[in-house]
Amino acid sequence: MLLRQLAALLLLAPSVAPFHLAACAQENERAVTPPTFYRTIEIDGLSISYREAGAKDAPALLLLHGFPSSSRMYEPLLARLADRYRLIAPDYPGFGHSDWPDPKTFAYTFDHIAAVMDRFTEALGLARYTLYMQDYGMALAHPERIEALIVQNAVAHNEGLGALWATRGRHLGSDPDADRDDPDLWTDKFAFLSKPGQADIQTDLFYDYRTNVEAYPRWQAWLSQRQPRLLVLWGKYDPSFDISELEADRRNVPKAEVHVLNAGHFALDTGADEIARLVRGFMN
Repeated sequence: MLLRQLAALLLLAPSVAPFHLAACAQENERAVTPPTFYRTIEIDGLSISYREAGAKDAPALLLLHGFPSSSRMYEPLLARLADRYRLIAPDYPGFGHSDWPDPKTFAYTFDHIAAVMDRFTEALGLARYTLYMQDYGMALAHPERIEALIVQNAVAHNEGLGALWATRGRHLGSDPDADRDDPDLWTDKFAFLSKPGQADIQTDLFYDYRTNVEAYPRWQAWLSQRQPRLLVLWGKYDPSFDISELEADRRNVPKAEVHVLNAGHFALDTGADEIARLVRGFMN
């Protein structure tokens, strides 16, 4: 009986081994995923919080968040791409874990925040990087440093502007599968917006958004003249920005790589795996 059992095990061994090896390979792959670090740096007297993952000598991805978000929105990408790229995601002043200076003493304008972010890149020694921007985004003072551009549900044309800006509505939008969206993500943001001082900060930025609209022609001219490598990722259930923006992007950059995702405004909430795959292909 014992001999028959040993013989059966030997016969099974060749078929079991590949499964065991595959499982070990997957375990090793998970084990070597670089950690995410949560750091701060002083810029213009402000403590700027940022998340960083990946090797310092790897190709850099600068991840700029939108409203009413923070660097937290990029956690899914840091977890999926840090094996090959250096990912850096800062919190703007007045957002996340960065300092929230009083609007009476700090101008919450897009130009001012862009200037702070520009000095942030200099302080970290980012001479060249791929810029990933979502929603508000920021046009930095030195576009020559941008090797490529990834745009996720952000607009540079009037036709791309939508109507709905409420926190929960921006996350869920018109997604028919709303139960895919983790409610903690939008309730945390709502709690953030409800903190003392946030109403004034966000009101100032909303008011200043008119300067972004005024700058659209300059952004369009820059895109048309520079023809940057451009990846556009668009969650089709976005209630804030209109999908017609995609055709406008193609007019400026005909060779743009454009993908419509089964997701909302914050496409990483439900489409992180697909977005990570598309970013890898684009970066390669």
